[in-house]
Amino acid sequence: MIRVTDYDAQLDGALQRLHDEGRYRTFIDIERRRGHFPHAVRTRPDGSEQRITVWCGNDYLGMGQHPDVLAAMHEAVDNAGAGSGGTRNISGTTIYHKQLEAELADLHGKEAALVFTSAYIANDASLSTLPKLFPGLIIYSDALNHASMIEGIRRNGGAKRIFRHNDVAHLRELLEADDPAAPKLIAFESVYSMDGDFGPIAEICDLADEFGALTYLDEVHAVGMYGPRGGGVAERDRLGHRIDIVNGTLGKAFGVMGGYIAASARMCDAIRSYAPGFIFTTSLPPAIAAGAAASVRHLKGDQALREAHQTGAKVLKTRLKGLGLPIIDHGSHIVPLIVGDPVHTKNISDMLLEQHGIYVQPINFPTVPRGTERLRFTPSPVHGPGEVDKLVTALDQLWSHCALNRQQLAG
Repeated sequence: MIRVTDYDAQLDGALQRLHDEGRYRTFIDIERRRGHFPHAVRTRPDGSEQRITVWCGNDYLGMGQHPDVLAAMHEAVDNAGAGSGGTRNISGTTIYHKQLEAELADLHGKEAALVFTSAYIANDASLSTLPKLFPGLIIYSDALNHASMIEGIRRNGGAKRIFRHNDVAHLRELLEADDPAAPKLIAFESVYSMDGDFGPIAEICDLADEFGALTYLDEVHAVGMYGPRGGGVAERDRLGHRIDIVNGTLGKAFGVMGGYIAASARMCDAIRSYAPGFIFTTSLPPAIAAGAAASVRHLKGDQALREAHQTGAKVLKTRLKGLGLPIIDHGSHIVPLIVGDPVHTKNISDMLLEQHGIYVQPINFPTVPRGTERLRFTPSPVHGPGEVDKLVTALDQLWSHCALNRQQLAG
């Protein structure tokens, strides 16, 4: 029999393993102050304050500070109070939720949308529910899909096939090997967040048409930032009509929180009616829904902000390449800098914070494969030339200090 005291020892052992591998995560106390993003204030362990610049936030466009978003949230709090009052099925559906879903459906050119408490829950709940709606469903999943997609597919109890990342030839092999009459769904992403590469949307849609499969596209790292109205990469490439289910987040480019799917009215109604992750969860507070709707509405017409964001990412990549720092560049807004060792990654992260007031968290296994540990920078339109200069100078110094390898530019 295991004694209670043995549990503590096992917990200590599990945590010590993370320390030994250099993967133990620490949280720092950050206070974001309205109107000052990307700057924030960190409270040190000794209680003193340090002014820092956040370089790893997912508020890609700074919409979490936008006056339209804040005004909508204030108005909703004044009108409706703090909480929603329950699950959507009981008392948690308000006019703010309906307005948000209408904005999202319009954004993606779909009949309907369904809002969840996070994009993780939206993926998990939807993908785990689909086999209930389509008995015998086979889901084909990209090997580098987000953990929320993997978890939803794992939990659904149905058949699954994993195709090599962005390998449409391998996907074709898997589709050809299965019963032509079986219902099928291909789940993939538009922008993969760790390397910043794009999914082959058109090619996958072609296969879906050929084999009679549904398409499920995660646009979490693209909504708000790509396309003429911020509908994502599928909108940018004029492929939105070929996607059956779009998953997106309200917590990144839109600067608030929550997640959603957009699809046909029939699909949204079925998932709403069968998904436990939707049925049994208290809905977003009205103020959150109102702020998200205001953000979506604003970004539909702010192409200049999207262009400034892309320009900022290109400038940072060019500067880092010029120093020979090993970044991955697939043409997206994500800037991964490969360190390749968890201890070095954490050390550089710590020194950037302590010595330069630059905050970027290390990314280690299991988020990325061992040996590809990295710092992932997320430039925004409000990271100006001064912030970029400070970051590039600090990385140049620390890369030399840690005696890490540099790469030669081609050409």
